[in-house]
Amino acid sequence: MNHDHAHRHLSATDPRLAALIARSRRYDIAPSLPIRPFDALAESIAYQQLNGKAAATIWSRVRALYPRRKYLNPKLVLATPDAQLRAAGLSRNKIAALKDLAAKTIDGTVPSGRALSRMSDDEIIARLITVRGIGRWTVEMLLLFDLGRPDVWPVDDYGVRKGFAKTFRRRK
Repeated sequence: MNHDHAHRHLSATDPRLAALIARSRRYDIAPSLPIRPFDALAESIAYQQLNGKAAATIWSRVRALYPRRKYLNPKLVLATPDAQLRAAGLSRNKIAALKDLAAKTIDGTVPSGRALSRMSDDEIIARLITVRGIGRWTVEMLLLFDLGRPDVWPVDDYGVRKGFAKTFRRRK
C-alpha cells in the first residue's frame, strides 16, 4: 500500500509533522492474509504487559501444547486444563482471557477473518472489546497490523502519546 499521498498531505499541514515524516523510515502496512483473529488475539493476550523476549518464550510454550497444528483451535484451547496453561507461563488472568476468547470465537462473537475484512473499524472494536482482556488498543493493533488499515490512530498508545508530546513540545 502506497502512502505517499498521506505523507504529502500530513507534511503540508504542519512543519513539525513534515520534519518527522522526512526523517522517519517508511513502513508499508499490508494486511496479513489470511487473517485468523483467534490466533492474532490469543498471541496479543499472551504478550500483554511483558517484555518481548519473555512473552515470546511463554507463547512458544503455549504453542508447544498443540504440536503439529499450524493454527490454534479454540475448542482445543478451551479444553486445555488451566494447569497446563499455567505451566506454560500464562497467568490466571491471561488463561481466563484466552478461554473467553476461545468461547467467543466458537459462539461467533469474534468474527472470522473474512467477516472482519467486511466490517468497519468501529464494528470490529465494538465486537472484540467484549472479550475479556481485549481492549481498544489491542483491537487497534489488529486493525493496523493484521487487517492493514492505515487510518487507525491508537491515541491511547503510550508511544504515540509520548511521540506526539515530543514532536509538539507538550507535557503529555
